[in-house]
Amino acid sequence: MSASRKKLLFRWFPGRKKKIGLALGGGAVLGAVHIGVLRVIEEKNIRIDFIAGTSIGAFIAALYAFGKRSDEIEEIAKTLKWLDISEVSLSRFGLLSNEKMGALLEKNLGKKKIEEADIPLRVIATDITTGEKCIIGKGDLATAVRASACIPGIFIPVEREGKVLVDGGVVENVPVSAVRQMGAQRIIGVELLAHDATKKPENILEVLLNTFEFMISNVTRSQEKQFDLLIRPKLSDFDKVHTRQVEELIATGYREAKKWLT
Repeated sequence: MSASRKKLLFRWFPGRKKKIGLALGGGAVLGAVHIGVLRVIEEKNIRIDFIAGTSIGAFIAALYAFGKRSDEIEEIAKTLKWLDISEVSLSRFGLLSNEKMGALLEKNLGKKKIEEADIPLRVIATDITTGEKCIIGKGDLATAVRASACIPGIFIPVEREGKVLVDGGVVENVPVSAVRQMGAQRIIGVELLAHDATKKPENILEVLLNTFEFMISNVTRSQEKQFDLLIRPKLSDFDKVHTRQVEELIATGYREAKKWLT
């Protein structure tokens, strides 16, 4: 994106009438970047009218939509470990269950329905039977977020309203269509999987995550022109598993957002 286009975008914010949508992409632990971006949005007093998320982006979007500020989300993220959001499964459909992720969301927000959010919220999942995109805007929040973050082959699919759902990244990793459908006239996206290289995998989890990333990366590239601003930090020095990177990832998101949100 050119510098001129950047400047044009942010002339709209002060006293603007345009509705702004924020689309947060998936990327496992890399999702901590979203917290840094949200911090800049808060500092610049940019009002987000609509928000949508895919996978870890759905988890962060849900917390923000229900009133959690970036510092509160950071505290949640800094204490997380993989075992806090997953557990070994005996199912033939996945290695792990992510029921703990739903429980964590309910612990911090209470048992909520998506339509109760302070900021209109959408969560993206994929119907693994038909391959269709599911833009979820109603019903149990924890179940929807779990479905959106259900990486195929790693987590057991989530059954909801007669559908078998997996990670929304299969169909739309940065959910531009969802915020546009809600009425957003200006759209900010945050993509976590834009880097050209990734670290050598050290275990089966990283092999599966890298494979999933390569599969979905081309989809986001085809959608670039639909964003008014697409924040794409270089994250190739990070992996998608180790939560010890959270603070540095937040700082990276903050620095990258500051380049554009000026």
